[in-house]
Amino acid sequence: MKNNFKLILIISLFVLANYPQACFSQGVNSSELIKNSKQYDGKIVVYFGEVIGDVMLRGKFAWVNINDGDNTIGVWMPALQARLINFSGSYKSRGDNLEVVGIFNRACVEHGGDLDIHAQTLRKVSGGRIVNQRLDIDKKNLSIILLGILFLIWILTLFKKK
Repeated sequence: MKNNFKLILIISLFVLANYPQACFSQGVNSSELIKNSKQYDGKIVVYFGEVIGDVMLRGKFAWVNINDGDNTIGVWMPALQARLINFSGSYKSRGDNLEVVGIFNRACVEHGGDLDIHAQTLRKVSGGRIVNQRLDIDKKNLSIILLGILFLIWILTLFKKK
């Protein structure tokens, strides 16, 4: 019985020691990271947000900008992970929502002193989509009316000169 207890204890300690640190990390937003950058520097963080802009491939790695609604933080990740991204946020689309677990760098030496996160794991929380922009009829009508007024003013100025 005593040997079983020791074996279970050793296995439990081994599992806990090798359990991913991300399980113990709390999600943090960009404002908190920027405000308390010294506190988080070099620590593993969990960051969640929408992919915006272009996915910039750089050899075996890629830069991805992720916006959490307040600010955008650059994330350096392996290109294989970046291939999971189908949509980037822009005027025409909503970007994929990602959860990134990685090391936060207040002033990354590798990347010229930029504030960034070096991703260790990446999870797509929800996919992006194409956004169909509808034409606002009121704006269209107002534009036509203003164009007509401008045309009338132009004609009146031509007659006034003669």
